[in-house]
Amino acid sequence: MRGKQILSLGAMTIMTALMVLPLGPERAGAGEAGWSYKVLAPIRRSNLTIFPVVTDRSHDTKDFLTLDEGLRSGEVVVSEAGSLQPLIRGRVRRFPGGAQVNRLVLVNNSPRPLILLAGEILTGGKQDRVVGKDRIVPPESDPIDLAVFCVEPQRWVATKDNFGSFHNQMAQPSVRRSAMAEQDQQKVWSEVRASAAAMASAASPPAAAEIESTSSYARVMSNDEVKQRVEAFAAPLEQSYQEVMRELHDRNAVGVVVAVNDQIIWADLFASTALLEKYWPKLIRSYAAEALTRPTIPGHPDVRAAQAFLQDFEARRETVESEPGVYRRTEFAGEGFTAFELTTLLPGTGFDIHIAKMAE
Repeated sequence: MRGKQILSLGAMTIMTALMVLPLGPERAGAGEAGWSYKVLAPIRRSNLTIFPVVTDRSHDTKDFLTLDEGLRSGEVVVSEAGSLQPLIRGRVRRFPGGAQVNRLVLVNNSPRPLILLAGEILTGGKQDRVVGKDRIVPPESDPIDLAVFCVEPQRWVATKDNFGSFHNQMAQPSVRRSAMAEQDQQKVWSEVRASAAAMASAASPPAAAEIESTSSYARVMSNDEVKQRVEAFAAPLEQSYQEVMRELHDRNAVGVVVAVNDQIIWADLFASTALLEKYWPKLIRSYAAEALTRPTIPGHPDVRAAQAFLQDFEARRETVESEPGVYRRTEFAGEGFTAFELTTLLPGTGFDIHIAKMAE
């Protein structure tokens, strides 16, 4: 045990226990005991390969709220630290400290627990941000200190008080990895710039000029020409996978393994088909953006390679961070991969709600 960290924000105190353990073979693995993930035949488009994943069980996730749902309904409010919030359960409150690049304030006024996934993009405030860690926010929460990374490095002027969600897509895997695994703002900015440069190089002169005029990752991806390219790339894959999920609904299709060119790069797994379906439109566009920003080279991994990637959770180190009674987030550091497992600890739950695994 490395100790306990107390984070105070307004009337709320969050206690996080951080524990780092060396792993032997007897502790290797991720996911609940008895779970079995099976990789199915791939869906391919150009240099992007998507392997559907099914499992032997599922959980009821209907009571969980997504960030998009919460922001759209107004039940979830995200603002810069130090800004004045409108009524929070009947009172106006100002939070201590000024705006900071890697810090936002979130309030969940909903009676449902909120899921936050690393890679979700928040637009507005003084600059756009990306959520840095998977976590769960309890219902009707006090304000929480939200760890984020900037994905718009050249702006520090507020466009509006509160943040909205970038509904089109999540950050592509290379940006998500820099935030989740490396926790490095400079690397996040580097990946944002690399993505913008790749999109600009393939665009028409007017579109390229528009891309080069902004440092916002969301605005690059919202460029009409870029959006059309991503949509044309993602839409057939989205449709194909939706058909697979309908056909395999009784087999609990819960995630994907993702490859670009001949390399497996990522896996996203959820606690239920219903939860995957909520995130799927944003996820497939993030995978498409990754494929479009990489040169196409020959080769595709097969099902055997994807299954091996999914099953290898033999880790050298395990880091556990938790908010008692709410969630536990476990990081697995293994040979050539990093994985994150988000487990809900809310009453009546106790299951893994999201697992993300990335190749190094």
